[in-house]
Amino acid sequence: MSGVIHLLPDHIANQIAAGEVIQRPASVIKETVENAIDAGATDIKVIIKDAGKTLIQIIDNGSGMNTEDAVRCFERHATSKISLASDLFALRTKGFRGEALASIAAIAHVTLKTRLHSVETGNLIQIEGSKITNQEETICSKGTSIEIKNLFYNVPARRNFLKSDIVEFGHIREEFIRIAMAHPELNFSLYHNDSEVYRLVSGILRKRINDILGKSSNDKLVPIEEKTDIVTLYGYVGKPEFAKKTRGEQYIFVNNRFFKDAYFNNAISKAFDGLLPQKYFPSYFLFLEIDPSRIDVNVHPTKTEIKFEEERSIYPIILSSIRQALGKYNISPTLDFEQETSFDLPHSMRNMPVVEPTIKVDPTYNPFKTSTDSASRSSGSSFSKAIKAEGFGNKDLNPKDWEAFYNIEESEEPIQEKIEIQVEESALDVRQLVFKGRYILSPLPRGFMIIDIQRAVERIVYDELMNKFILNPISSQQLLFPISIEASKNEIDHWNDNRSLLERFGWNWTVNENQLEINAFPSILQEEAIQPCILQIMENIVFAEIDKGEIAHALSLSIASAAGKIKKVEHHQSAEQLIEELFRCPEHSYCPSGKKILDKLTLEELSNRFS
Repeated sequence: MSGVIHLLPDHIANQIAAGEVIQRPASVIKETVENAIDAGATDIKVIIKDAGKTLIQIIDNGSGMNTEDAVRCFERHATSKISLASDLFALRTKGFRGEALASIAAIAHVTLKTRLHSVETGNLIQIEGSKITNQEETICSKGTSIEIKNLFYNVPARRNFLKSDIVEFGHIREEFIRIAMAHPELNFSLYHNDSEVYRLVSGILRKRINDILGKSSNDKLVPIEEKTDIVTLYGYVGKPEFAKKTRGEQYIFVNNRFFKDAYFNNAISKAFDGLLPQKYFPSYFLFLEIDPSRIDVNVHPTKTEIKFEEERSIYPIILSSIRQALGKYNISPTLDFEQETSFDLPHSMRNMPVVEPTIKVDPTYNPFKTSTDSASRSSGSSFSKAIKAEGFGNKDLNPKDWEAFYNIEESEEPIQEKIEIQVEESALDVRQLVFKGRYILSPLPRGFMIIDIQRAVERIVYDELMNKFILNPISSQQLLFPISIEASKNEIDHWNDNRSLLERFGWNWTVNENQLEINAFPSILQEEAIQPCILQIMENIVFAEIDKGEIAHALSLSIASAAGKIKKVEHHQSAEQLIEELFRCPEHSYCPSGKKILDKLTLEELSNRFS
C-alpha cells in the first residue's frame, strides 16, 4: 500500500507562497522596489496601470544581472543576501528569503529586462505561471526593468477579492511612501495611468517629508534626536495642534525598514498625554538604528513585524525623547537680542504725553464693618428666589426669575454649577427637560423617557438624506468664502474619485495642491459642522476601505453624525419637535450606527433606588 503524503509541484508551492507574500498589488511594489534598492539603484521609477491589476513596472539603474542570475532569481529560495543561518542576524538588506520573485512569477505574466553596467547587451526573460516562455539576449538600459501584468490571472478567487482601483492604489501609494521616506538619499517617481503622482529628488529627511506631505508640513515638525548604547533614535513628530483624527501620518522604521509595533506606538502616544484631544492621533516619522543582531526581522512573510531583544529598554527611550522634544517646543522662549530694550508701545500711544498715574482711595471703606443691609437685600433677590425654586422655600416664581438667576451667575463669582435645564411656563409644570444640551427627559404615565439628542438627530437626518438621495440630489448651500481643508494626496484622490456621488450629496470643491477648497456643502448642515463632517467622510471613504455600494450609506452617516454633534436643543418647544420628528422615523430606537437612542426609567425602578 502506497503512502498518501507526496511533494507538491513547484508551481503549486509557489502559488501557496504567493498567498503569504503577495496579498495585493501593493505587495508587488514593496518586494520589487526593495530589490532595486538592494541592487544599489539610485533612481527608481514605478509605473502603474489600473491600480496594478493591469500593469506594474519597476525600472531601476541598479547593478543588473547576468544571464545565469536572471533565470535563477525566479526560483524559490534563490537569494544573494544570505549563505548561512547566522546571516539572518546581521541583515542590512531589504530582502533575503528569495520568495518574492518566485511568488510573483507564479501568479502573473512577468517580463524581465536586465543588463550589467560592464556589458553592452542585456537579458530578456518572460515567465507565465512559473514557466519560462522566452529567454533571449536584448538591447536594454543598464540596470533592471521588470513588468508584472495580469496579477492573479490564474487565481481568480484572489483577484475577485481585490478592492476598487482607488482603494488598491491607495495601498500602492502608501507602500511607495514608506520606502521613499526610508531612503531620502534616492530618487523615486510614481506614475498611475500615465499621470505623474510623485517625483521625489534625493535630499535630507525633512525635505523628503515635505515633498511627500506638502510644503505646509515643514512648520509642523518637531525634531527628535537621541543616541544611547542600545538604540539611536532620530526623526520628527508633529506638533500637537496639527494632530488628526486618523492615523495616516505615522511611520516608524528600524534600520531603514518600515515596521508595525503596538508597543512602541503606545510609547509615542503616551508622550502626547495631556496634549491632544480625545481620539486624535499625532504624526510621527521616527527612525531607529539598532545592531541587527539584536532584532529578528524573520518573523512574518511581509517583514513588517519585528522582534526586539531589548524592547523594554527602548520603550522609555522613545517616550522620554519625544517628551523632551515637545517640552523644548512648548516652553522655550524666543529671544531676540537685536531688539531694543525700550518698551514696545502700540503705535497709537507713542506720541501721547506721559502722565503720572494717580491712585484713588475710598476713605469711608472699612473692611471690618458688618451690615445687615446686604443680607436683607439678598433675601429678596432673584438668586434667593431661584434657590426657593429648587425646593428650599416658597415656589412662587416664573421664568424671568430663572433668567435673573442665570444673569447673576454670569456676572458674579459663581456659587454653584449652573443648572442647565429649561422650563416651559412654570417651575411647577415641567413637560420636557433638556439636560446639559445632550439629553431630553420626557415624562411618561409611569416614569419618564430619556432621549440622546445627538443620536436622535443622527437618525432623523440620516433617514431624511437617504429618502431624498434616492429621488433627487441633496440641496446645497454656497459659501461666500471657501473653506480650506488640508488633505493628503490619497484623501484628495478619494474625494475626486467619488465626485459625482459627493456632489449629489451637496458638496462642491476645487483642489489647490494639498488643500480641498470647499465651495458648497449640504444645506442640512450648519456651517460649523463642515470640518467635522469632512473629517468623518475622510475616515469612512479613505481609511475604512468601504465598497462602492456602501459609500452612499457612509456619506449619509457622516453628515448625520456631524449634524448631531452640532445640533442644539435649548427649550421645551424644540425638544418636543425633535421627539415628534424622531417618532416619525420607522426605526426610532437605534441610530444608524446601531447605538441606542432612548431608554425608559419607571417609577418602580426609581423607587427601588431610594429604598
